[in-house]
Amino acid sequence: MASTNPTIDPNQTIYVRNLNEKIKKPELKRSLYCLFSAYGKVISIVALKTKSERGQAFIAFSDIVSATTALRGLQGFSFYGKSMEIQYAKTKSHAIAKLDGTYKVTPLKKPGAGSQDQKPSTTPAKRERDMDTDTDSDSDSAMSE
Repeated sequence: MASTNPTIDPNQTIYVRNLNEKIKKPELKRSLYCLFSAYGKVISIVALKTKSERGQAFIAFSDIVSATTALRGLQGFSFYGKSMEIQYAKTKSHAIAKLDGTYKVTPLKKPGAGSQDQKPSTTPAKRERDMDTDTDSDSDSAMSE
């Protein structure tokens, strides 16, 4: 059974691992919501099913007291045949950041940006013109926001 990590400050979001990877995502989220909502208001549940993130979830509560109570109450709880390991999340969840006004949108990288092994499909002069056009359109959209 995992204990809470003393280097991570208590916050509204808890990180749950050692979840059963065979459970489908909608059922997993629904079951987590039913289980954790007994401890307080659940704002969001993020359970990803990518290869590296299977068996993990982040649950954001409306307050730290609820998160702490859930962490203590469900540590080691057998959930779909596996013992849950729970700790506070290292960072604030997006849902909490949006609620308290500290959420910042991170710009997405354009596909292929920074890739060195792409073969040029146009002449250097055309690429330069295209880059100038991209820069102009980016600054126009930034001004209109």
